[in-house]
Amino acid sequence: MRSVFLFFFLLQLTSSARAQDINTLVQKVKDKINLVNDYAANGTMKTNVIFLKVPVATVKLFFKKPNRLRIINEKGISFIPKGAVNMNMSNVLSSGKYSVLDAGTDKIGNVVVKVVKLLPEDDNADVVLSTLYIDAVNQVILKTKTTTRDNGTYELQMSYGKFINYGLPDKIIFSFNTKDYKMPKGVTFDFEDGTEKKKVDDKIKNKMGKVEIYISDYTINKGIADQVFN
Repeated sequence: MRSVFLFFFLLQLTSSARAQDINTLVQKVKDKINLVNDYAANGTMKTNVIFLKVPVATVKLFFKKPNRLRIINEKGISFIPKGAVNMNMSNVLSSGKYSVLDAGTDKIGNVVVKVVKLLPEDDNADVVLSTLYIDAVNQVILKTKTTTRDNGTYELQMSYGKFINYGLPDKIIFSFNTKDYKMPKGVTFDFEDGTEKKKVDDKIKNKMGKVEIYISDYTINKGIADQVFN
């Protein structure tokens, strides 16, 4: 009986220590992201949706705490699903109270990552579940999977360079299911099959879409007018 009691006591201590460690890691990631009050960034965006022809675009990205994000393509329409707001990691980690669960480890490329699941405590929250893949050494998120109540499931992959100390990526890959994207009424594009001016709704099926953004530079914490987000 003493051996059984000792086993469960040690198991409880181990579980408690793991929970504390994973909460500490998430807080460190959050603290790094919170260094950024706002930013403006320049980059290029490549849209890969099987039934659309969308040219590579030069874009500007604007962010302001707590969760305002705008992507501007001055030469055309950007095919960005509503869930793209989750490209802002501050939004993922600051969207109300949540329970943090240690889901073990995984590997992204050559990097061993901690897998963390965030479960919102608000039953009516738009986000149902977020899974984070964290580089614990650099305290940055390399990948997220976010399941929402109304806008499907989105996946985000990020790589970092000279702005890693702010938790800001140089490359973002945003993947989504096109059936979960609702095009504005009346919007048309040229399709890959050569046809023109058909409604996108007629072409959307259960396909995967991908948006790749390559960021060349950031201007951080210099202030951004609210009008930019209108």
